[in-house]
Amino acid sequence: MNGDILAAAIRRAEERDLSVMDLIHAAEAAAAAGGPAAALPLYAAWVAHNADNPLLYAVLFNQCVILSATGRLEEARAGLERAIALNPDFLSAHINLGHVLERLGSPADAVMRWTDLLNRLAPVTGSAVAHKTTALNQLARVLEESHQDEPAEAMLHQSLDLDRNQREVLQHYVALRQRQCEWPVVRPWDRVGREALVAGMSPLSMAAWADDPMLHLAAAWNYNLRDVGAPGPGLVTSHWAALEGQGGGPLRVGYLSSDLRDHAVGYLTAEVFGLHDRGRVEVYAYYCGPRLGGALQERIKGTVDHWLDIGDLDDAAAARRIADDGIQILVDLNGYTRDGRTKLVALRPAPVIVNWLGYPGTMGSPYHHYIIADDWIIPPDDEIFYSETVLRLPCYQPNDRQRTVAADRPTRAEMGLPDDAMVFCCFNGLHKITRFTAERWLTVLERVPGSVLWLLSGAPGAEARLRDLATARGIAAERLVFAEKMANARHLARYPLADLFLDTMPYGAHTTASDALWMGVPMLTLSGRSFASRVCGSLLRAAGLPELVCATPGEYVDRAVALGRDRARTARYRERLAARRESCALFDTPGLVRRLEDLFEAMWDDCRQGRLPVPDLANLDVYLETGMTHDHDAVEATAIPDLRGWWRDRLARRHAWRPVPADRRLWG
Repeated sequence: MNGDILAAAIRRAEERDLSVMDLIHAAEAAAAAGGPAAALPLYAAWVAHNADNPLLYAVLFNQCVILSATGRLEEARAGLERAIALNPDFLSAHINLGHVLERLGSPADAVMRWTDLLNRLAPVTGSAVAHKTTALNQLARVLEESHQDEPAEAMLHQSLDLDRNQREVLQHYVALRQRQCEWPVVRPWDRVGREALVAGMSPLSMAAWADDPMLHLAAAWNYNLRDVGAPGPGLVTSHWAALEGQGGGPLRVGYLSSDLRDHAVGYLTAEVFGLHDRGRVEVYAYYCGPRLGGALQERIKGTVDHWLDIGDLDDAAAARRIADDGIQILVDLNGYTRDGRTKLVALRPAPVIVNWLGYPGTMGSPYHHYIIADDWIIPPDDEIFYSETVLRLPCYQPNDRQRTVAADRPTRAEMGLPDDAMVFCCFNGLHKITRFTAERWLTVLERVPGSVLWLLSGAPGAEARLRDLATARGIAAERLVFAEKMANARHLARYPLADLFLDTMPYGAHTTASDALWMGVPMLTLSGRSFASRVCGSLLRAAGLPELVCATPGEYVDRAVALGRDRARTARYRERLAARRESCALFDTPGLVRRLEDLFEAMWDDCRQGRLPVPDLANLDVYLETGMTHDHDAVEATAIPDLRGWWRDRLARRHAWRPVPADRRLWG
């Protein structure tokens, strides 16, 4: 700020024509140009001529900060005492006055000042803080359950401000921001840093935030270590199923899940249990979810050999029940998802434990021996990103060929869609939409005139943000159409109204993809590097449409535009899906079950021969620390052409000052 501008600001202050905000901006400019002391004449003029301003106490405080910084301590003392006289509850002035008194050689006066400050506050004790955070967290929970996400987030923000070490609160806070499409998702503030937010993410939130399988492994390990923790009482150290050698008869396989009901996992597995060859497998279902009942659950109950509701059993009792049943292979269909019983799994209730289907990624645990995938989701070179030993099906995801579709098929008009326009859709949850995905979609809408994007409804704030983003790009808000949530049979019935499904990344469509392909709607996906980003690519390949699996964001956008501008070509994909539905690998559920039984027998043979794999958890603290340095809100992982090189470079830098022990992964 030159002298003339500063002089003009001083004149305005003397004429009472300079607001407090204008004063602050002018003072900052003066300090930037001439050092802190350059702003003092402006503050002096304003204070002298605006004694009746209600914000005088705040201006005096700012003035005294500069006076103190420039060594004019007596003036700072007088100004702060005046500010406190004007507003005794202005706590910052008490703190700064104590510092000034201490520097003036009066530590006793400083102590008295700070003691007075404490007396003005409500008692701040560990118990008081704990009660307040508990109240805030309970408020947030109730608000979230009633779909009031913004005030719930505000409550969690306050709670973390008081105690940033609440891991469950950190997880909910990040998940709420994702659900509301609030970008950046990771937005630190003075009390809660970026590393705390990233390290505190749940594994599911991490899968939707970053397409980095190494970071996913490290985050899963961290979650298992801190949130699941060491096993409680009831660790099973002897399994009679293993001791007897099992020299014949079917394998006793237990499926542990909270989702064998009207849920994505229930829809996918409903046909699996009944297709098992009872000469090879005896099927136990251990249900640990809410008691909602329903036709789908009753159907599943009728196809298993043993249905056991363990919801009322604690972990130790449930583990003992599974062990007493002689379960040889326990399939964890939950992983790190809602209502999962990972602490039960930690008690090792079966000799062999398998991670499949419920959670799209590695568990990073010491007790999951195998993960079931396929050759697209986990290519051989990517096995280093998984703590489990990788086994593969022809296609990772089972499907129910008997799913119910409502007979009443709606029209486009009834769903608020244009009759003659290109309709892109994505029925993934809004929490899977990143800024990068949204921007790609808007580019497609720009390049396909008249097209619309049909999305699943979500939090009102999320819908408003997406529409605002479209408007800012010059795209009419009404070109984003939100579909209300409805029962699965009715939801499936409306699918064919869409021309092309556009997948999200890095957490793509899984059950949603199977639904779309079963209903004849072609999809376009961008397969990344992580498990959750590659499932849809696997399903498309198994459906006979590998050309709809894209490798780069540019390819994804260009193909979407090409298909959007040629609806006849898109219709031909629909015809291919219809023609192959009964014969393609995606819907060959009997074939999948036969191959699954082969995998079970191979696992059990490993166990009997003493070859049961030991999960590799080496150096995962180092990988977590290293992976957190990249901001996935700012730069998408797909923009890093050599992600392994990125990791090796950062590990080498760390190795130079804190050596990293060799391991089988990226560093060794």
